[in-house]
Amino acid sequence: MPGAIIEARGVHKHFGALHVLKGVDLSVAEREFVFVIGPSGSGKSTLLRCLNRLEQPSSGSIMVDGTDMLDVKTDINKARQRIGMVFQSFNLYPHMTALGNVSLALRKVLGMPRAAAEARAGAALERVHLGDRAGHFPGQLSGGQQQRVAIARAIALEPRVMLFDEPTSALDPELVGGVLQVMRELRESGMTMVVVSHEMAFARAAADRVVFMADGEILEQGPPADVFGAPSHARTRAFIGQIERH
Repeated sequence: MPGAIIEARGVHKHFGALHVLKGVDLSVAEREFVFVIGPSGSGKSTLLRCLNRLEQPSSGSIMVDGTDMLDVKTDINKARQRIGMVFQSFNLYPHMTALGNVSLALRKVLGMPRAAAEARAGAALERVHLGDRAGHFPGQLSGGQQQRVAIARAIALEPRVMLFDEPTSALDPELVGGVLQVMRELRESGMTMVVVSHEMAFARAAADRVVFMADGEILEQGPPADVFGAPSHARTRAFIGQIERH
């Protein structure tokens, strides 16, 4: 894909005898919002974790923002600074405030002085609508607010790409909307995003492209209107039909 910021080619992943990814090809253009859907166990999260080398693919190639993620000479920690990742679990330090959690990586990873790190962290918290909660500890925040702190921590590093792995699945339904709103605003600001999620209404409304995975392969991809409205693959049709019945 011309201007692709993510280029994965022929990615396989084995966990022992289990063949989880079976030659996956995925290109993502700069500023594109790609939503990955599919049944549990289809390899969606494993693919996401391979993109930033949290998992080492068994074979294939992955380029992110011009960096060969699988080259042994690549400084993977430096490469990961350009790839924000938000997980299902928030992974916040309970003894640190929201501001402390967001500014920590800026100080430890980028070596910023405390005052500069806290200024940038404060701006990131403002972006996720938590500027007024900067002094709160995780235990004083709702699950949705904690997830937004985790997003602020990722965007404070000013990544080129954001990966979201089931960012709302641990949240109570009434807390999901605030997280999706922040993701929508990130998309509008031009952030390149790859999201694995079950939030199908959000995918339908906000994604540029929907990718359907099953059994470790991409079976179908295209604009949300096509994938949801007129899926061409029988597995996609069955999956969409099942969702719409629930």
